[in-house]
Amino acid sequence: MKRDSIRMGVDIGGTFTDVVLECHGQRVSTKVLTTYAAPEDAILEGMRQVCDRAGIVPADIHQIIHGTTLATNALIERRGAKTALITTKGFRDVIEMRTESRFEQYDLNLELPEPLLPRQMRLTLRERVDAGGNVLIPLDRAEVEALADRIAAMGVESVAVGLLHSYLNDTHERMIRDVLAERLADVTVSLSCEVSPQMREYERFNTTVANAYIKPLMKSYLGRLRGRLAEQGAECPVFLMHSGGGIISLESAAEFPVRLVESGPAGGAVFAADIAARHGLDRVLSFDMGGTTAKICLIRDRTPKTARVFEVARTYRFKKGSGMPISIPVIDMVEIGAGGGSLAHVDAMRQIRVGPESAGSEPGPACYGRGGDRPAVTDADLTLGRLDPEGFAGGSIRLSPEASIGALTRVLGEPLDMDATEAAFGLAEVVDENMANAARVHAVENGEDLAGYTMIAFGGAAPLHAGRLCEKLGIDRLLVPPGAGVGSAIGFLRAPFSFEATRSVYMRLSDFDPDAIKALLSDLRDEATGFVRTCDADSEILSEFKVYMRYTGQGWEIPVTLTEAQAMAPDAASFLALFEADYARLFSRTVAGLDVEITVWSVNATTPPETVARIEPVGAGEPARSTAQRSLFDPALARRVDATVIARAGLTDGDTVEGPAAITEDETTIIVPSSRCALRQSDGCIDITRKDAP
Repeated sequence: MKRDSIRMGVDIGGTFTDVVLECHGQRVSTKVLTTYAAPEDAILEGMRQVCDRAGIVPADIHQIIHGTTLATNALIERRGAKTALITTKGFRDVIEMRTESRFEQYDLNLELPEPLLPRQMRLTLRERVDAGGNVLIPLDRAEVEALADRIAAMGVESVAVGLLHSYLNDTHERMIRDVLAERLADVTVSLSCEVSPQMREYERFNTTVANAYIKPLMKSYLGRLRGRLAEQGAECPVFLMHSGGGIISLESAAEFPVRLVESGPAGGAVFAADIAARHGLDRVLSFDMGGTTAKICLIRDRTPKTARVFEVARTYRFKKGSGMPISIPVIDMVEIGAGGGSLAHVDAMRQIRVGPESAGSEPGPACYGRGGDRPAVTDADLTLGRLDPEGFAGGSIRLSPEASIGALTRVLGEPLDMDATEAAFGLAEVVDENMANAARVHAVENGEDLAGYTMIAFGGAAPLHAGRLCEKLGIDRLLVPPGAGVGSAIGFLRAPFSFEATRSVYMRLSDFDPDAIKALLSDLRDEATGFVRTCDADSEILSEFKVYMRYTGQGWEIPVTLTEAQAMAPDAASFLALFEADYARLFSRTVAGLDVEITVWSVNATTPPETVARIEPVGAGEPARSTAQRSLFDPALARRVDATVIARAGLTDGDTVEGPAAITEDETTIIVPSSRCALRQSDGCIDITRKDAP
């Protein structure tokens, strides 16, 4: 898009819907409460507000980029379409048997999560393709027709098709789709050979089922959204953020809605990576805390870490392995139920627990005055002095301190013999420690030490808690960028158009076939490029090549990146050298005498990233002028302190703020602890560091 184009980013969260408009070099944003019954209502209201402030009408908007938690929430809350799975005879229970791993090794009463589909909705056909893609038992069309009639009688809205080894030979899956299209025209169909053409049938089947389960819901929502936007005059193209950190067309999103799972958090990671590039930071911890969840992501060399598989709806203390695996390209992050709306209670051990249950926007925390009667994180923040009851969400929502105190006292204070402030302190410390622990575990799992990292905090609740997290994690520097309260929506506007195509084709280096490899990678490049061209017909498209390799006999692979020259002129020696270098970097050694095998091939097609200018850091100038004072509870000191209150809009380059302080703006509040000081950088970032740091 041209620099003078008017673009709008929209992020639907569990509590707020964030809308950002970039118009002629200016940025206007707003937060409105998410409308669960019809999510598009909040988008239209947000669009009206930002257009009014910018002095334009919706018809002036050239492009809308949207990310949403609707797909994720539908999976978590099990409110998708009535769905059936068609699979190979003998494999109907794969999604229930899962894998042999136990996510809690010593729990004798461990209960595995229920599969997305009950057994009666999992149907089989007599057919078989072997691990080399050869047909052992042909598929009988008459059997498929009979099964289609049975599905029609069941009242099924959507069908997932996952056959054994269909990623190598998809003829049987495509025959099933053809028959269903003839006999069940109103039923949506998802094929595993298109949704996730990768080995490991549990992950592949589960991903295809998830896609089918949410497809009617998302297709209906996206169709309504386009129609409602057009009614308001916004007839511009609408694109969707996908979980891998890029943008796809609305049509592709409607066909593969499982790629929208984690689309909002992915936008936040892109936003943090953009800030990292502008400040020349190579090691960044992205911290995104909204109304329902908190997301933590490692960013190295200004690029978010990515993965091929992630889990949604973890059911057991957020432990890896306790959720539904989704096998698609995704930005790798840890997500926990810790947001402004996360609810607190006292457990049987008389300990304060927070989340994952959330008050959301309906009814919201107790202080919203919308019917909520249980204390949430926002109630604790209000009681501790972190929030101004008259200035929340730009003054659009008046908070009730009395309601917060009442809920905290009744639910936490009375059972634990605490007053409201002590209860709020306990609640806030529990949620902060939950987030800090999640960051520690995520760093350890990735072999990282957070001591040398810079935190970038965004999301409506993150600036309230980021300073305390830095104290807990031993992180010396924190950046809170402009627009932090709507960071994910801004990230949508920074993301490239991209699509990653993957395929499983097993090959040992001892059987290396350069011609087959070149043809495979060329096909994947064409497939990925075709998706990007549906969004952008003119821009240059770059291709990023990756292969997943392991020693023969190992259970998992590591990603190995190839240059285009290595991909188009492959040879076994260079592949081996690249693999051994990456393996040694991860494990400090290689394994002699074992053959190496490739299991998955991947090509990501993307438009070039936006070129960003490095900002010049400014030195400390004059102390900022305070507009007021506030009693603020400092958890590190375990007591209330007198904190200065400063409007962020009044800060100029080089202005300094000594903690304890609250820097206020419409969409969030930045809490500067007593141990920290803040400096406004030239790009508007609030740069918070330890007072005794070098």
